[in-house]
Amino acid sequence: MAATEMALSIALGVGLAAAVGLRVFVPLLVVSVAAYSGHLTLSTGFAWLGSAPALLMLAVAALLEIIGYYIPGVDHLLDALTTPAALLAGTIVSAAVMSDLPPMVKWSTAIIAGGGAAGLTQGATALLRLKSSALSGGLANPALASGELGGALALSLLSLAAPLLAAALVAACAVAALFVLRRRLRARRAARPPHP
Repeated sequence: MAATEMALSIALGVGLAAAVGLRVFVPLLVVSVAAYSGHLTLSTGFAWLGSAPALLMLAVAALLEIIGYYIPGVDHLLDALTTPAALLAGTIVSAAVMSDLPPMVKWSTAIIAGGGAAGLTQGATALLRLKSSALSGGLANPALASGELGGALALSLLSLAAPLLAAALVAACAVAALFVLRRRLRARRAARPPHP
């Protein structure tokens, strides 16, 4: 496998995994539709993801997940449940699209980069939802849910169309999030009264 194809394959996996952190089933559904229609070749052992039963199952799961995030209280429950699910789904979707890589490279990359990207994205959105609930009493959560849904769909489609651009976008968002977190931690330390 050429280095360019390997980079594209890994970038596709990372982009889709990050999208899984926004909505677990939407990116999986996008991958299933792309594979079922012949627009995406899946890695050996993942052909089931492009089957009609998987497509139907993922469509139902995505619909239920989308509806659930618009129900107050259920959205927080879904965040608690989908955090471990996002890690697993991010690893699976990454491995599914990283075709023709040696198994050790594929699974190491899928677990570290795919699971990591999904976990970081899911963790960030869960924290955002908690902050949104605290500041707006949950009134802003449907807008946040819509943004997450749109982001999951857009990032999934961008990953399929331009994997390197999607991976660069994920990396830029991660760097920006770390920058904001670092600034807040510094501001919090500066606001503490000095110890006597």
